[in-house]
Amino acid sequence: MSSEANPVISGFLDYLKVEKGLAALTVSAYATDIRQFSRFLGAHKRTLIDARRSDVRDFLEELFSNSVDGRSVGRKLSALRHLYHYLLLDRLIEHDPTLNIDSPKHWKVLPKSLALEEVAALLEGPRSASGHRVAQAIARRDRAMLEVLYAGGLRVSEVVGVNLADLKLDGGYLVVRGKGDKERIVPLGKGAQQALSDYLRSSRAALLGQKNSTLLFLGRGGCKLTRQRVWQMVRLASRGTGRRASPHMLRHSCATHMVENGADLRTVQTILGHADISTTQVYTHLALDRLKTVYRKYHPRAKAR
Repeated sequence: MSSEANPVISGFLDYLKVEKGLAALTVSAYATDIRQFSRFLGAHKRTLIDARRSDVRDFLEELFSNSVDGRSVGRKLSALRHLYHYLLLDRLIEHDPTLNIDSPKHWKVLPKSLALEEVAALLEGPRSASGHRVAQAIARRDRAMLEVLYAGGLRVSEVVGVNLADLKLDGGYLVVRGKGDKERIVPLGKGAQQALSDYLRSSRAALLGQKNSTLLFLGRGGCKLTRQRVWQMVRLASRGTGRRASPHMLRHSCATHMVENGADLRTVQTILGHADISTTQVYTHLALDRLKTVYRKYHPRAKAR
């Protein structure tokens, strides 16, 4: 069945292209997903207009039973959400069958993070066996960068692009420019503040040499660090943990450990710089696990038989 043969699908695709301005590739993927759901409904004597919440759930379960991965299922559910939002706007339906259905990509694909003891071992990783001034300066720089990556959950592009003027050490925070050049305030813990103080005391000047730079973290000779160099540094520092860590794992570890210790998702969203709370909701399972643990520990009837 082509999209043109179904006026609902055809109108929806026009809406995506004209009103939403989505890329042709995205529209094509959504069209494939909607046609697949339409065929599923047809086999059960239903249409896109009269689909029920149970139909959406049955569709998702069938996808999983056919070994479709969580991210692909999540994208298909996203396509259905857009479709039924469009149908609600056009008053072709009265109820959204995708309402209150959790996205499978959020509860099937969880980010990798490090345990607290693994983070501690990683932060102790940067050590220079050489007594050379520049080698010692690089070791202190790496330690400071690791502390900042974990303290604020920074992206690699953010940590290599941060300026010296963005650091407010006395105030204990950093001004970070993330995606879309949006600024956010990232708090720094005592560990990060101490590591930055050690780095700024003499190490940055040793790396800067005779050059000038506005950047906070510098490469040898005052050059700007590359993303690849930061990934390499984190990988080397993690050798003692038994894990092949990455800067993104430190970002996830920051969020994971905050949620495990009771931070609300809005705070984590602000620190990580997520534009949409739905991105942060990947950590919801951690908040729920902690909620259940506290409930079982403190509620008088939690263990009642």
